[in-house]
Amino acid sequence: MTSYVVGRASEIVPGGRKLVDVGGRSVGVFNIEGRFYALRNACPHQGAPLCLGSVKGTAEESKPGEYVWGREGMILRCPWHGWEFDLTTGRSVFNPHRTRVRSYRMSVESDGESPVDPSVETYDVTVDDGLVVVEV
Repeated sequence: MTSYVVGRASEIVPGGRKLVDVGGRSVGVFNIEGRFYALRNACPHQGAPLCLGSVKGTAEESKPGEYVWGREGMILRCPWHGWEFDLTTGRSVFNPHRTRVRSYRMSVESDGESPVDPSVETYDVTVDDGLVVVEV
């Protein structure tokens, strides 16, 4: 795997995103409650710029006639046709076993200038020395 520095962790506030070029691929880096996730910026349906879509929640499993909204800020909706993907896994909401978008390992590491919260977990993204690093 090759690692790419894509910016400072402080540049991507919780709920924010940054589009970057990683090894010739367009990738969206998202900060969800202090955890970083990276997805390929291409919808598997028709290649739309997926990471430009809205970030919302979704209806969760519930009893008949009951509607429960959840996972706010964790669901990315394609700007072209509305296909929805879980930002934490890249799996589609409608068919998670067959449809997904490529996700990448990420980490956050100290830059020696700003402290890193030790409760931040690593999931498909890395931050090194205060810089966000994507491993492809």
